[in-house]
Amino acid sequence: MKPGKERLNSSIALEKLRERVETQSVSADPKLPPERELAASMGLGRRAIRRAMEVLEAEGLIWRHQGKGTFVGRRPTVHPYLIGEISERTNPLEVMEARLQIEPPLARIAALRASAEDISSLEKLANKVVTALDDDGWELWDSAFHRRIAECAGNGLMLALFDVVQRIRHEPYWRYLRGRARTPESRENSHRDHAEIVAMIGSRDGAGAERAMRRHLAAVNANLQAIVAGEDGGADFPSIERRTGS
Repeated sequence: MKPGKERLNSSIALEKLRERVETQSVSADPKLPPERELAASMGLGRRAIRRAMEVLEAEGLIWRHQGKGTFVGRRPTVHPYLIGEISERTNPLEVMEARLQIEPPLARIAALRASAEDISSLEKLANKVVTALDDDGWELWDSAFHRRIAECAGNGLMLALFDVVQRIRHEPYWRYLRGRARTPESRENSHRDHAEIVAMIGSRDGAGAERAMRRHLAAVNANLQAIVAGEDGGADFPSIERRTGS
């Protein structure tokens, strides 16, 4: 292949991959297809794809995990073993306390820093939560919505703290517990809350975004507390003491 043609193909690959990354950044699945599949779907060589991937990785738009694949976004900053250790030392109510301290300020900062594209992606994610057909889909899109707000804030340290909490919430026990607390009414309330949060961020109302997020999480916390206390018939799932060893 001539050098000029090779450079041209790499440029085309980079342009197409940027579009793919932008589209997938609002998806619940951050994993990109293997290089061979991307090359075949784009009608380009794997070398051009690989070079374009190197550029995107250097820009922090994607990250790679040996043996696992390539993912959209920045490389996680927290080791999975640390997540497991923290998960064993905490409980659902502590997780919600942490969310109430972290996410409202993130929403406030996001209202000041989010771009028009960021706000558009939040609207799309909020709509995805509304149209989710099952609990698994709802969980995925809801998590993606909250993380996108954290990303919009543009604070790497706060995003890392957010990710620690999110990873704990993805443990099977926590997912089961949230499933018990979720009702059609609570889902409808969450949808309204999400719409209000996006509206506040879109209008650059930092204080309003912080209040809306705090109200939203307080309602989630109240539902979870009712389940933990057994008020909604939650006596048949593992107690906090048995789960944490406390």
